[in-house]
Formats: sequence, C-alpha cells, structure tokens
Amino acid sequence: MVILKYILTAVCAYFFGSVSVSILLSRSVMNADVRAHGSGNAGATNMARVFGLRMGVATLAGDMLKAALAMLLGFALLGEKGMCLAGALCLVGHCYPALHEFRGGKGVSVGVAVFLAADWRVLAVAVVFFAAAALLSRKVSLGSLAAALSGFAAAAYFALPLPRLLLVAFTMLLVVLRHRENIIRLLRGTEPDFSFGSAKRGQSDKNRG
Repeated sequence: MVILKYILTAVCAYFFGSVSVSILLSRSVMNADVRAHGSGNAGATNMARVFGLRMGVATLAGDMLKAALAMLLGFALLGEKGMCLAGALCLVGHCYPALHEFRGGKGVSVGVAVFLAADWRVLAVAVVFFAAAALLSRKVSLGSLAAALSGFAAAAYFALPLPRLLLVAFTMLLVVLRHRENIIRLLRGTEPDFSFGSAKRGQSDKNRG
C-alpha cells in the first residue's frame, strides 16, 4: 500500500507539473504559443517579455499553484517525504512536460513554491539574492541562478531536515541545468538585458534567457 502511495504521488505530481500554464495561457488568451516567441522558453519570464507583465505574473501564480497542489497531495498521502517527492516530480514535469512535447520551463516559478514549502526563510534569502542580482545586472537569468544557489546555501545553513534539504538541492541543480545556455552567454558577455514586452511576436530570439 505504501509503495502504491509513492507511485501515485510521483505520477500525479509529474502530471501536475506537465500542465504548462504559460503554454495554455498564451494559446487561449493571446492565440499564440509562447515557445514560438522571445527566448522560446515556456516560463513566466518569457511570458512577461513577450506578452507583458500581467501575463508573466499570471503564469508565475499558476505555476506556483500547481506545485502547491502537488505537494499538498503528497503530504496528504505520505507526510513530509511525500511532499518533497511531489515537489521534485512536479519540477521535473514543469521542465520536461509530456503534455507539451517535453519542452517546458526552466523551473524557477515552480522553484518558488518549492522553496516556500521547504522553509519560508529559504525563499526569503532567494528572493533577496534574485532581486539584487537581477536589478544590478538587468539579467533575469543571473537573478534566477543567484536565487537557486543562495536558496540551497540557506537550506544548508538553517539545517533543514534531510528530505527538505534534498528537495532544495534537487531544485537548485535542475534550475542551473536548465540555465546552461544562459550561463554560457553570461560568461561570454552576450546575455541580453530584460525588458517587458520587448520581443516581437512572430520572431524567435534564441539569444534571450
């Protein structure tokens, strides 16, 4: 019975994550697939870049909600371990969604919900580092990387229980992995600055993060 609960948690959480809010919103509201515009990424940042701040915020809220629902289900079935398993699988589903040709986001918006569930202090530290890095550099990708790394550092510093620490570590690693192209451009000095609604619809600018 316990094994079945783990399987149910993992499968449900993955499919919660696979529901791409950005793709659904862009198709239903804007009559376009966000992956065909801007950076080509199915995430809140690209939604804000292509369709404006409101769409970006709506995407962030939707992604956080699906992660929260997945983790609540996991907690209801298996307690803290189930919550952490659900958070990790929801993150995987968000980044590699079976419902959308495995072309998903970079894990940041779901990571916000994961960090909050792990410990509000982890999220608070991540938000501070995100804001500082993004505002000083005008590069959201650098802010996202700073948030992921500082969040893990905070989780280790506050000595979170092992399941939560592992969840934060997994989130950090996946966010960094999904930003590998951004990291290369940052090192080369070719990563562009962020601005709302700056990308032209109908064109894909793969040099954006």
